[in-house]
Amino acid sequence: MIFKSAKINAFRTWGLLLTMLGMGLMILGTAGIVFWGHAGKVIAAVGLVIGLVAMLGSLIIYFWAGMLSTSAVQVDCPECGKLTKMLGKTDRCMFCHTILTMDPNKANTMSPPVEPATPPAAPYK
Repeated sequence: MIFKSAKINAFRTWGLLLTMLGMGLMILGTAGIVFWGHAGKVIAAVGLVIGLVAMLGSLIIYFWAGMLSTSAVQVDCPECGKLTKMLGKTDRCMFCHTILTMDPNKANTMSPPVEPATPPAAPYK
């Protein structure tokens, strides 16, 4: 359960991984000049091009996750009570990783009803 995440968070994690990979390849490619001198320019060029492609892939993934996030359904998590976004019929809470569903066939109807986290405010006199 530790490695399970909401779908939007999983997309963002892949985008972050590609960003770090691209930056690392660019830095290591540039370090080729330091280690191998004039012959390291080829290594630097390859590292910079592959790093740039990884960074562009990251940009595309972040843009895609942002577009999905704007059309996602917002629901209140019954476990933690926080507002979370759902993609598709089933997804996980972004905070407590509880499995959420909009499909009545997959819903757990045996659980007791959840009480609100905060009591309603008293009227002002």
